[in-house]
Amino acid sequence: MDKVMATAADAVADVRDGASVAVGGFGLSGVPNELIRALHASGAAELRVVSNNCGAMDSGLAVLLAAGRIARVTGSYIGSNKEFARQYLSGELEVEMIPQGTLAERLRAGGAGIPAFYTPAGVGTQVADGGLPLRHDGHGGVALASPAKEVREFDGTPYVLERGIRTDCALVRAAKGDRHGNLVFSRSARNFNPLAAMAGRVTVAEVEELVEPGDIDPDAVHLPGIFVHRVVALTSEQAADKRIERRTVRG
Repeated sequence: MDKVMATAADAVADVRDGASVAVGGFGLSGVPNELIRALHASGAAELRVVSNNCGAMDSGLAVLLAAGRIARVTGSYIGSNKEFARQYLSGELEVEMIPQGTLAERLRAGGAGIPAFYTPAGVGTQVADGGLPLRHDGHGGVALASPAKEVREFDGTPYVLERGIRTDCALVRAAKGDRHGNLVFSRSARNFNPLAAMAGRVTVAEVEELVEPGDIDPDAVHLPGIFVHRVVALTSEQAADKRIERRTVRG
């Protein structure tokens, strides 16, 4: 099945207001910028985003965040995104902060059809006990706090129950992909992109290099096409557009 779409706009045209969206990327690495820009242009609002972070500077999900299109973020890192922090502390944005490994496993579990799992991460903290601020009231208080989660003991060790994540759609970026949706990711772009792709009921991948079926060695496939429903081929200029959050040089 040829899953290639003509444009990024076509690929996200059916993402509606209030949709839940898993978005790949790790910092500024492997972020599906063209799909995010197309989603911004579509006017979709009140989005419930699941992503490791929410972009930085004017890149990635920061585009949607600055436009007020995101209602809720499930993630593990705020970083240097001052607008993210401002909206969270002012009560404009609901945020569920999750340990990074737990977020990765919740996405993977959802994609694998596993409804929940137990993990030691977060036991003895507000992650398990509840009370983490999901939404602030804008005056230094908490308007909505996280609930307590089930904790169960296995072989004398306590574990907290975490739910798998499924989203209406997922947006990811791959270094290479074929027309059947088989994808290859580059280095740290592989951290969250395959997991986000698995979690989406409809997954859209922008690929830096589009190849024909059979051109990717099966042993080299990082994510099989069964998880990918639409593919958008980037232009050479779009593929080369890779931001650097902090440039470090040596003398």
